[in-house]
Amino acid sequence: MDKSLKIVVIGGGSSYTPEIVEGFILNYDKLPIREIWLVDIPQGEWKLNIVGSLAKRMVEKSGLPIQVHLTLDRREALPGADFVSTQMRVGMLEARAWDESIPLKYGVIGQETTGPGGMMKAFRTIPVLLDICRDMEELCPDAWLLNFTNPAGMVTEAISKHSSIKSIGLCNAPIGMHKWLMKEYDVPASSIYTEFVGLNHLHWITQITVDGESKLEELVGSGSGYSAKNVPQMEWNASFIRGLGAVPSYYLKYFYLKDEMLEEQIEASKKDGTRAEVVKRVEDELFELYKDPDLAEKPKQLEKRGGAYYSEAAVNLMCSLYNDTKDIQTLNVRNDGILDFLPNESSIEVNCVVTRQGPIPLSVTRVPEAVKGLIQAVKTYEILAIEAAVTGDRSIALQALAHHPLISSVNTAEKMLDEMLEQNRAYLPNFFPAAEHSNV
Repeated sequence: MDKSLKIVVIGGGSSYTPEIVEGFILNYDKLPIREIWLVDIPQGEWKLNIVGSLAKRMVEKSGLPIQVHLTLDRREALPGADFVSTQMRVGMLEARAWDESIPLKYGVIGQETTGPGGMMKAFRTIPVLLDICRDMEELCPDAWLLNFTNPAGMVTEAISKHSSIKSIGLCNAPIGMHKWLMKEYDVPASSIYTEFVGLNHLHWITQITVDGESKLEELVGSGSGYSAKNVPQMEWNASFIRGLGAVPSYYLKYFYLKDEMLEEQIEASKKDGTRAEVVKRVEDELFELYKDPDLAEKPKQLEKRGGAYYSEAAVNLMCSLYNDTKDIQTLNVRNDGILDFLPNESSIEVNCVVTRQGPIPLSVTRVPEAVKGLIQAVKTYEILAIEAAVTGDRSIALQALAHHPLISSVNTAEKMLDEMLEQNRAYLPNFFPAAEHSNV
């Protein structure tokens, strides 16, 4: 294929952007990009200018014929796009801090993608993503939307239900697990096969082979596993994991070790503030580095940010879609009968063969009986939360929150919901139609 490509990155002022730009440069032979458009909002203009200048220096150093454009108007960027990647945070880190701190007041886990915090993030994010999709339907209807804006599974499902745009959700957890296994067994990625089963941030690994030899029993026996920097490094209960017969995602610690994780969060917030405040400090350091006019590469410190490998996963997916490679990647896609206990339109996180026409989900060999109920419960919450995000219906929002496995009291859920909605009023036009709102 001789076509040169146009890529639009929405949330282009993100601290992750140097990683995705590095990926574009390293993979230029497989992904011949003509233009990269970095898009942000007025509140993020200063970040966009800093990151955009670094991106231009990186491209200039590479000597590749790629043009980097910066804009605050996504409609200027979208026409003719081949890929649109979203890495945005509606409400920025301030809103994340609310997601993490308010639930703790009610004795509930406060986390940006799991539980009540994740629901508020979905409420802020889904309407904005659907607005972006409407612009894409008009300006680049054939483009692929690659979403790793969290909560990625819920956002992907909302787009599938309410837009005609081709969309795929991504997460860094599967690629992070592979990197961990490569280090553990000192082998290249091509030697490893893992089967993922579940939902975004709620998956289990039911097969792990290295050079064709199963390592699952060895890994579940040890009770250890990969964990990202944004989740506390708490050990699993080894006898429980052996009985489960699968390696849980590190996000499942919020469900399987709820009391311990809540206690850890409360202590950490007293000592260091919320995770959002920690991230803000890391980001401030990164942007100071990015300002250096002599810097023309991704700095090593970016790996501290907690979302390492997101951009690598996005670039890998673009390469595979463009080149019809038919390799296997773990993605958030429409269920369509793969997990027979969930609705067809549900977004699930499973292995897929990536073709030019899109990902084809693979059948799963095994879903442990013990995990089906938790998947169903969280999916019920997700379906309700997506409906509430689109309609602004408080009663549906309460049903969603009350049916989340981390919530033990409807009365607590209602008080918490009222406070969180009010705190997020500026970003929730569907819930507060008459209020003034910040646009993205």
